[in-house]
Amino acid sequence: MVLGALGLGAALGFVLQRGRFCVTNAMRDVWVNGSTRWLTAFLLAIATQAVLVQVLLATGAIQVSIPQIAWAAVIGGSFLFGIGIVLAGGCATGTYYRSGEGLIGSWIALVFYALLASVMKFGALKPFNEAATGAQSSLSSIPDSLGISAWVLVATLVALTAVLVRRERAHVRPLAQPAARRRGVAHVLFEKAWSPFATAAVVGALAALAYPLSGWLAGKNSGLGITTPSANIVQFLTTGDTSVLGWGVFLVLGIIPGSYIAAKGSGEFRLRAPDARTAVRAVAGGSIMGVGAALAGGCTIGNSLVQTALFSYQGWVAFLFTFLGVGFAARVFVQTHRRAGAGATLVTPAGAGGVGAGVPALVRVTP
Repeated sequence: MVLGALGLGAALGFVLQRGRFCVTNAMRDVWVNGSTRWLTAFLLAIATQAVLVQVLLATGAIQVSIPQIAWAAVIGGSFLFGIGIVLAGGCATGTYYRSGEGLIGSWIALVFYALLASVMKFGALKPFNEAATGAQSSLSSIPDSLGISAWVLVATLVALTAVLVRRERAHVRPLAQPAARRRGVAHVLFEKAWSPFATAAVVGALAALAYPLSGWLAGKNSGLGITTPSANIVQFLTTGDTSVLGWGVFLVLGIIPGSYIAAKGSGEFRLRAPDARTAVRAVAGGSIMGVGAALAGGCTIGNSLVQTALFSYQGWVAFLFTFLGVGFAARVFVQTHRRAGAGATLVTPAGAGGVGAGVPALVRVTP
C-alpha cells in the first residue's frame, strides 16, 4: 500500500511540475489578463477523469460516495480558500510540488496549510468546523437530483471542453522548444515543453487511477485528496498516532520527491528564499487555505477536480466560489497603477520562479 500510494503521488508530482499545472494560475489568469487557456486545461482534466470514472462505475470496478452539501460551509470555505491560494502563490498541490522545486515560500505555506487544516479537523477549532460542515442539505449528486444519467452531464462537459480546447489551440502559437540535449524518452520527460492540454489529460487519468489503485492496495476506493491527509501528517507528528498514516498521507508525501525528480532532471531545481513580504503572505495564505479547505470539505483537488468529475453539488459549488475568491483576492492584492498610454507588466514575488509559479505581487505600468 505504501509504495503504491507513494508511486502515484510521485507520478502526480512529476507531471504537475513538468507541465507547470497550477490551478491558482488557471483561475487568476482569467481575472488578471483575461486568459482562459489554463482554466480550459483544468476543465479538460475534469472531463478526462469524469469519463474514466463513469466507465469504472458502470463496470462495477469501483464504488464511490458523494457527500451531501453543507451550503454555507462550502461557499464560505471555498471563497476563503480562493483568497488563500492567491496569497500563498499556489493551491494545495501547487505548494507541494513547488516545495519539491526548492521554493522555500511554498514550504512556509505548506506548513501553515497543514497546521490550520489539522486545527480545524482535530484541534481547537474542531467544534466550529463540525458545526459548520454538519449543517448539510439532502442534495449530493446533480444527476440524481435531476433524474438523469450521469452520462448526459459527462457528454455535455466533454463537448463543451472540446470546443474550448479547439478555440484555445487555434489562437496560440506552439512554444519554441529548446535544443535537444537528450534523445527519446529523456528528451520528452525533461526537456520538451509540455502542452497544458496533454498535462491536463494525464492529471485527469491519474486522478481516475487513484480509485481502483487505492481499492486494490488499501481496501477502499479513494479519489485524490490533499487537505485531510495533510492534516493527518500534523496529527501524526504531534500525537504519534500511526492509525492516521493511510493511503492519502503517503500519496501526498509522494508529490514532493516526484516534483524534485522532475525539477532536478530539467534543471529547474534550486533553493529560492522569499523576501519578507512574500514570506508573510505565505503564512497568511497557507493559514487561510487550511481553514477554507477544512470548511469546504476539500481543496482545488478534492473538490474542484475530483468531486466535479463525480458531478456532486459540493464539487461544482466549491469550484465556482473558489474561482470567485481568487477573483476577489486578485483585485484586492494585485495592485494596478494606470497611466495614460501605458502597458501593464506583471511582477511576481521573489522566489516564485517559473511559468505560473506565483501570485503577482504587483502589476506595474511601464511607460
